[in-house]
Amino acid sequence: MRDSRETFVNHAFVTGYPVKHSRSPLIHGYWLKQLGIEGSYRAQEVSPQAFSDFIAALRDGASGFIGGNVTIPHKEMAYALADRPDELSTELGAANTLWVEDGQVHATNTDGHGFTANLDERAPGWNQCSTAVVLGAGGASRAIIQAVRDRGLETIHVVNRTTARAQELADRFGPAVHAQPMEALAEVMQDAGLFINTTSLGMDGTEVPQIDFTRMRTGSIVTDIVYVPLKTPMLRQAEEQGFTIVDGLGMLLHQAAPGFEKWFGRRPTVDATLRQIIIDDMASHA
Repeated sequence: MRDSRETFVNHAFVTGYPVKHSRSPLIHGYWLKQLGIEGSYRAQEVSPQAFSDFIAALRDGASGFIGGNVTIPHKEMAYALADRPDELSTELGAANTLWVEDGQVHATNTDGHGFTANLDERAPGWNQCSTAVVLGAGGASRAIIQAVRDRGLETIHVVNRTTARAQELADRFGPAVHAQPMEALAEVMQDAGLFINTTSLGMDGTEVPQIDFTRMRTGSIVTDIVYVPLKTPMLRQAEEQGFTIVDGLGMLLHQAAPGFEKWFGRRPTVDATLRQIIIDDMASHA
């Protein structure tokens, strides 16, 4: 018989393949300690072949987890296997946050929330402009396009080397989204107030092509979802040209908060201490 004095402890996970690089355990571990919550959050590496069994064990309680985060390459499969995906994840066709209620796996995607919350914190009023340019049409761009559209931007130009991939996103997200070839980048930047890099260009400090951000409106914002290094080559270019820049680290931090609340019952705060913990960890692995 369970001791009535025993505290019920929730356990959550992040799963991917590989997953050892994930900083999510650091983030959630900080919040658990800060809020004095008994619980755990740990990395669980699961291969694509074993992922459906992992979700089945989550559903029936055999895994011992109440829910967790899903990262590459499992986001689309997580959506497909969930019993109750919400509207956000359904439009995206991908989920990054799961939780179990009444024997059913619920799913959402918090990447878009993380992106906009980061901009709200670092560049308040960013959505007062009407036009955004999104560089890249890969998987990382989907939630960002959705979130920017849902915050009221009227025109979103998706610029990509393969125009057909950008067109797929325009078809998915509606008339506000326009597919553009790379050759049109300079032209579509002319009316833009927000520039978003969703590609891996500049990751780990690799070189990026020169971009003339001065074509954008005065007071425009340039942001990058890459956060290693914190100030990417693209952000350096924009800063040198006099533009407000927003790094991608806040997106990682803010996307984690809704899941934590689902699993542990308290809404955590993204604060300067947590940000510094992640920056220090990045430096130690540089």
